[in-house]
Amino acid sequence: MTLAARPQPQHAPELRAAARHIGRRRFLTATGAAAALAFAVNLPTAGVAGAAELDAARITDDPFTLGVASGDPQPTSVLLWTRLAPAPYQPDSGLPAERVTVHWELARDENFRRTVRRGTATAHPEFHHTVHVEVGHLEPGRVYYYRFRAGRWVSPAGRTRTAPAPFDRASALTLAAVSCQAYHDGYFTAYGHLAQDDVDVVFHLGDYLYEYAVNSVGGQRKYTDRTLPDLFNRETVTLEDYRLRYALYKSDPDLRAAHAAHPFVVTWDDHETENNYADDIPENSVPPEEFLLRRASAYRAYWENQPLRRPQRPEGPDMQLYRRLHWGRLAQFDVLDTRQYRSNQAYGDGADVPGPEVDDPTRTMTGETQERWLLDGWQRSKALWNVVPQQVVFSQREFDLTEPSRVSMDAWDGYRPSRRRVLDGAKAAGIENLMVLTGDVHVGYAFDIKDDFDDPASRTLGTEIVATSIASGRDGSDRPANWDTYMTANPHMKFYNGRRGYVTVALGREQARADFKTVPYVTTPGAPVTTAASFVTEVGEQGLRQV
Repeated sequence: MTLAARPQPQHAPELRAAARHIGRRRFLTATGAAAALAFAVNLPTAGVAGAAELDAARITDDPFTLGVASGDPQPTSVLLWTRLAPAPYQPDSGLPAERVTVHWELARDENFRRTVRRGTATAHPEFHHTVHVEVGHLEPGRVYYYRFRAGRWVSPAGRTRTAPAPFDRASALTLAAVSCQAYHDGYFTAYGHLAQDDVDVVFHLGDYLYEYAVNSVGGQRKYTDRTLPDLFNRETVTLEDYRLRYALYKSDPDLRAAHAAHPFVVTWDDHETENNYADDIPENSVPPEEFLLRRASAYRAYWENQPLRRPQRPEGPDMQLYRRLHWGRLAQFDVLDTRQYRSNQAYGDGADVPGPEVDDPTRTMTGETQERWLLDGWQRSKALWNVVPQQVVFSQREFDLTEPSRVSMDAWDGYRPSRRRVLDGAKAAGIENLMVLTGDVHVGYAFDIKDDFDDPASRTLGTEIVATSIASGRDGSDRPANWDTYMTANPHMKFYNGRRGYVTVALGREQARADFKTVPYVTTPGAPVTTAASFVTEVGEQGLRQV
């Protein structure tokens, strides 16, 4: 979208004036500026207890229209989520600006005969009546079932689990990796299949939603039995816009089923805010202070609508999303944020031949603090597998057979010193079983991560598994037109498929197996799922082998 056609935030002059007078890290924290900015973008003060209380018995329609979710499993605790929305396509979700008491219950069985924990939580209007419950004092490595109640309404039941104990020599873990679910590009059929799959945890690698307009027929979904409100037919800019867009996405039955079936670990990429943004630099020539207001709205809505714990709650336009999870001694997961702290893309954010700026050592993909956190974490790791869920393609990916070739300036190819520091850090820490999980590109890839990508004979330091999109890019194809070029130009690329779907990875004590699961179409519902290819990599001997 051009700048001229781009929707402008309401009160734009006030946004600029207010944002100019405070530093980025003090955004929405200084008393006077906070009030001005909160008014300007409708960012209310978090968790105000002064709101009147609504008697839940007065809720006349089902408030659990957006389902339930759980996330970030730890050995003795789980995070449970829901949102009250009797009318999810309305800005107020069909509820007054009053707090609501919500009852929750956790049990060992799906019939809730063996309840182990129960309690109440408050759905605050300031958080759009979302609920985040951190349930502690649980047994490690156990499956649990949960549900919520508000008045006479009971939510669908969800299934979650705790991670193994910290020193448990767990023998197996099966994860799923998903990304990129543009509602307007098709149905979330792959989620329906994933809900039936036997996995322990799902990693969402970014682009949970898209900021682009969705028309009355749902874009490529071509609805004939419903009409979406006009309020979705605009780009997301304000807090209300982002909240409504999450309501649209979470109303999808396949997405709700996947959340109810498995705990999710989420991280964002760009479209949860705006395409290809870098730190405080937007896609187009919007002033940074104005973009930070938009980012604050996007981050606020993201936290509200995802199963995230309290340390991830944002402060203005800042939110620490990178974090570390463990699965006993089997796996350490270092979840990255490659969008919020990165340097601006070199030579634009598309494909280009690398110039000197690409090799500038001061440029960063992760920011210095997050990079040091990652490398220090590897130094202390006792895990057999060190897995890095993140957003954009980590391995070298040349687009042409010419030399030099074009590469993506938005991926790690555009930040080569940053990638070099990460690989050197893995070597220095003695990481033997490194796996990177990636989304973003709407195709499935499998890479050997080379010490020197220009030398196929150099040491293989790890593997990269790239999950295709759930719906973004529409139906796709098994063999994209550039398949021969990519496979020839990149000898370390072992697999390339352009269909929609997801990938499962079974981590064991001897090997890991990746199964790329695809559906033949998403522009109509009901597609079957097949396994397009499977690869293994052995413990202590990195490198992918097709099976």
